[in-house]
Amino acid sequence: MNPVLSKYLPEHAVAPVFDLIVQNSVHLKVVNQRVTRHGDYRKGPDGKHEITVNANLNPYKFLITLIHEIAHLVAFEKFGHNIKPHGNEWKYTFQRLMVPYIRPEIFPGSLLPLVARHFKNPSASSDVDATLTLALKQFDGQNDKSYIFEIPYGSRFRIHNGKIFQKGALRIKRYECLEISSGRLYLFNPNAEVELLHN
Repeated sequence: MNPVLSKYLPEHAVAPVFDLIVQNSVHLKVVNQRVTRHGDYRKGPDGKHEITVNANLNPYKFLITLIHEIAHLVAFEKFGHNIKPHGNEWKYTFQRLMVPYIRPEIFPGSLLPLVARHFKNPSASSDVDATLTLALKQFDGQNDKSYIFEIPYGSRFRIHNGKIFQKGALRIKRYECLEISSGRLYLFNPNAEVELLHN
């Protein structure tokens, strides 16, 4: 497992993550990119703990996602299955599991304070934290995607399924965007990755 993990994680995180996987009897699968999620945890019908993480994540995003999913397993085991998936028990567990990794041997100096700040009160998705998301994006491979909050008001963009939208106003926490073909309005997370179309 270590050689596999070393392809996806920061070097100094490999051994402790491997120990965490063994300790919690996790069956880890690294899978092709899914648009809707970075990772997933489920307990199989045979009782096995199965975690999937997208292969396309940079090492720091992969680490945060994997610990996020292990935190679901640990929180359910400790507090029972009636807890909210991203409730206080999960937040506490995620913080506790993540603390040993928030150090300069694992995260570069530009990320470390942002990661530390995020884990004072972790959200259901690190994508909600715009500052951390932008900082993590610097370590991604090159792509032609932009975040919705970065593109100009009124500009057109394409999403993963080919549909084209026009960016509208911010409504509380999400952007109202018009689907060009149907004329319907949809709400988008500010950190949704889209392809900006140039007129």
